[in-house]
Amino acid sequence: MPRKQPAAPAVERCRIVAHRGQHDNNRSVRENTLHAFELARAGGVWGVEADIRWTADQVPVIIHDPDTMRVFGKPVTIAEVGFRQLRQEVPEVPTLAELVEQFGRNTHLMLELKAEAFPEIGRQRQILRRHLSGLTPEEDYHVLSLDPILFETFDIQPQKACLPVALANIRSVHRKTLGSGFGGVTGHFLLLNERIRHEHEHAGRRVGTGFIRSRNCLYRELNRNVEWIFSNDAVKLQRIVDSLRDGAA
Repeated sequence: MPRKQPAAPAVERCRIVAHRGQHDNNRSVRENTLHAFELARAGGVWGVEADIRWTADQVPVIIHDPDTMRVFGKPVTIAEVGFRQLRQEVPEVPTLAELVEQFGRNTHLMLELKAEAFPEIGRQRQILRRHLSGLTPEEDYHVLSLDPILFETFDIQPQKACLPVALANIRSVHRKTLGSGFGGVTGHFLLLNERIRHEHEHAGRRVGTGFIRSRNCLYRELNRNVEWIFSNDAVKLQRIVDSLRDGAA
């Protein structure tokens, strides 16, 4: 559906986030790889979303699925192998340390904690804290999760740096966010309706929506003052936002 061009303040406020980096559905550029993140940064995209899982020897790595089959075509289960074996078999899977070293402080990191068993939670909490110690919460990174309980499990950053991700449970996540110190909420643009967005804005919370792909969908979100735009086509959307900003200059 055609949408009117958004006003300059909404365009200026907009922040594009590359969902798992700038990839092409794993044909030539695989998701959650340093190459995908570099393409997003090179395209001027403000932030990248990356998923964190743990190897058997408690090394945090960047991958969405519990195994490498869908993306890399190899049946390696992350939690069942040590990092050295993972690096030998699937070298494209980066560590959190590599992500932070290459993109920390120059690209905003939206780090999603995946729900899984945490056999050494005390040690894992310390490892995660150490990797993020050089970054400033909210300014350099946010932590996301489909399960807000994980924000308590890894209680290493202010609640304002924590963002629940809503699926079909948008109402319960909405209520939980407003009743907590969480910094905002993210979810599919069709689920985060105008009432929810308005209530979050009124409460001083921030809102992010995905999965925006087209110009008209982008305009729709900007016209209702959504700040964070998550997309699998982030570079394309960034070009649209840049052209709008150039036109307003």
